[in-house]
Amino acid sequence: MSQIVDQLADLTGLRDRDTLDVSLVTSIRDLVQRGSVAVHRVVGDPGDERWLTRATLGADDVAARADSSWADPRALPVLEQFPERLRCLRSATDIETVDRSNGQTTLLLPLPSDTGVAGVVEVSTGAPLDEAVRRLLGGVLRIYRNVQGLLDYSERDTLTGLLNRKSFDETFYKASAAAVPLPLGTQANDRRQGGPAGFWLGVVDIDHFKQVNDRFGHLIGDEVLLLLSRIMRSCFRFYDQLYRFGGEEFVVLLRCTGEDDAQAALERFREAVRGYAFPQVDRITVSVGFTDVRHGDTPSAAVERADRAVYWAKNHGRDQVRCHAALVREGRLEDEHKAGDIDLF
Repeated sequence: MSQIVDQLADLTGLRDRDTLDVSLVTSIRDLVQRGSVAVHRVVGDPGDERWLTRATLGADDVAARADSSWADPRALPVLEQFPERLRCLRSATDIETVDRSNGQTTLLLPLPSDTGVAGVVEVSTGAPLDEAVRRLLGGVLRIYRNVQGLLDYSERDTLTGLLNRKSFDETFYKASAAAVPLPLGTQANDRRQGGPAGFWLGVVDIDHFKQVNDRFGHLIGDEVLLLLSRIMRSCFRFYDQLYRFGGEEFVVLLRCTGEDDAQAALERFREAVRGYAFPQVDRITVSVGFTDVRHGDTPSAAVERADRAVYWAKNHGRDQVRCHAALVREGRLEDEHKAGDIDLF
């Protein structure tokens, strides 16, 4: 029991969601003794939702395994593929099943969140769990939900619910470490189509947003920011990371197979914003700049490249998406390695 208390203490001290899910399955496995535990979350757009395994730990496993957060959603199982999980999810109640061929008992518990049931915890043991252990499991999941709520409070923008600047660096460094290094002799601004999926960073800036605040007031300005964040959620995929950096500046960290795909994804968003009728304000537009995330990149370097493309777009008509590398190839921007010190502000 003291070991479980120590693990719960560790769980409440975690500030990384991936580590939090691993700690959850470890705590539950030790609690049920030699069972296997998995955390499955629901991801994807309505009508095409999938199961993403956030952490799974077998009875004899030393380390937990998980689906990649950047996994192709088409490779993930649809909800209907696991009907008992789906029943647990929709009913928000515990579901227990027994495999008569081997006597294995599987207990499915709804994974709580502040907005409802986010997924399912799957616990497989050789025999049914007694009531005392099940009560302990319920307590562990309540602690987990409270820690998740604290993470949301610290990592999310209070107005839009998007991730905030504070949470950006850690995710970016994971993407930078996973980026494929360019072959020797390849220019950094020549990352086109044809290779494996890479990471791309887009900076979004609302055109003439100061005029919105000046004409309609800050309450309407806040409503525009909130509605824009909803458009972002509807346009990008579940594994794309969406941030509000402050004011009218937003950031998207997405995974695409090349520059053309990243351009197309950001263009869809720009067109969706342009076609949306905002209350009182009516129409607004956005200028977007983007860049590839390079192996060993830093957040400040990537954001600076994307910012340079945004500034170019704003100075050449606004309401457009511009790629930093394309602007360099076309001679419209100097490569930052050749330009020297540039005052961007």
